[in-house]
Amino acid sequence: MSLFEHSLKELTQKLNDKEITVTDLVEESYARIKEVDGEVQAFLTLNEEGARTQAKELENNADTEAKLFGLPIGIKDNIVTKGLRTTAASQLLSNLEDPLYDATVVQKLQNEKAVTIGKINMDEFAMGSSNENSSFQATRNPWNTDHVPGGSSGGSAAAVAAGEVPFSLGTDTGGSIRQPASYCGVVGLKPTYGRVSRFGLIAFASSLDQIGPLTKTVEDNAYVLETIAGHDKMDSTSADVEVPSYTDALTGDVSDLKIAVPKEYFAEGVDEEVKDSVRAALKKYEELGATWEEVSLPHSKYALSTYYLISSSEASANLARFDGVRYGRRAENAETMIDMFKQSRSEGFGDEVKRRIMLGTFALSSGYYDAYYKKAQQVRTLIKNDFEKIFEDYDVVIGPTAPTPAFKVGEQMDNPMTMYANDILTIPVNLAGVPGISVPCGFAENGLPIGLQIIGKHFDESTVYRAAHAFEQATDHHKKRPQLGGNA
Repeated sequence: MSLFEHSLKELTQKLNDKEITVTDLVEESYARIKEVDGEVQAFLTLNEEGARTQAKELENNADTEAKLFGLPIGIKDNIVTKGLRTTAASQLLSNLEDPLYDATVVQKLQNEKAVTIGKINMDEFAMGSSNENSSFQATRNPWNTDHVPGGSSGGSAAAVAAGEVPFSLGTDTGGSIRQPASYCGVVGLKPTYGRVSRFGLIAFASSLDQIGPLTKTVEDNAYVLETIAGHDKMDSTSADVEVPSYTDALTGDVSDLKIAVPKEYFAEGVDEEVKDSVRAALKKYEELGATWEEVSLPHSKYALSTYYLISSSEASANLARFDGVRYGRRAENAETMIDMFKQSRSEGFGDEVKRRIMLGTFALSSGYYDAYYKKAQQVRTLIKNDFEKIFEDYDVVIGPTAPTPAFKVGEQMDNPMTMYANDILTIPVNLAGVPGISVPCGFAENGLPIGLQIIGKHFDESTVYRAAHAFEQATDHHKKRPQLGGNA
């Protein structure tokens, strides 16, 4: 039995009782990576020397009061790590070997003595739904390596599902934590916008991006969020809101829970197996004493186009800084400064990033700003208002995380609009800024996982976790593991 089958609290207890050492956990992680990452391809950069050195230091100067003492973690490669290569899976940053500072979330993890195992693959600059847009390698789904793990945090979800690390950090701009969590059969949370600091996150769309945890269980997820959440003076969008004990909310009691189920989340395009799994989950909630009713989120049908206009516009502005001058790769044969800008960006950015920069630049351009970007922001407000109206009468919104199980590698790469539609059920959450979690709720006939999405009120992650944990404890979907590297 892998050590990582234990919960984070159980591992902490084993460390405290000296049944295991930090070195045992670090070596378990690297042994598993060596065994299966050739198939999964989740990691871009390993921190072997640094992790082993830190393990010895922790054993010699044990601070067992630290919340994540000695626990191995993988970090998505758009979260800056001091002295450890950070590329955002882009050729443009492929030579950023030694960043000068840590992201706030990384610093918080270090303060609680977590051990960084390495940096995890992703879609370039977090733009993608399948992990095929990485400029280095395509991560595969541990449940079936012919299928994608989702994106853009597909590497973070795959690493946890494959047992390479017990937990990881991802980022979610339009579903990039929850959709991979659904595809890979793990638990992934997008916190309320502003709940977790974005300082040190390489920005895609600043009004949408949020960092969040991916884990095997809801309890582990709540445990990690308690560590990384909180106000940060280095991030002007960070909310000064008290962080409760999320694990205290995991009572298993949902007898008073009122659930809203949007009819739009069961529309055409949502796979029948997905619908059946979600309906079965709702029946389980009924057995637990919760009540649910069908509702409408009428403006959600505009979410996809609204999201791609806003996110691409913000990406156009954020990625303007990558010009080959201050950091990143620089074109070698340019004759003028303008040529250097053009060539550096042409050589460094991949096709999907270029597509979104061009879309965003168009939407922000003179004569089109009011018709596209401004209109999208107005619709965004309507989507947010839809949620606020629902939450006047209900505690959570529940539906599918993704319209289908994971699709095959290469199946949608030539059709961007089909690829974008994979996030149709997760995007409204980012536009509204509310928290959402994906938990396993079943398996398709082909053996691939299906995710249940639970959405809550602003800064009410506690209720989201309570609802997710009660369902998880009443089922066994989260206990199943992929057949990978000899695992039974």
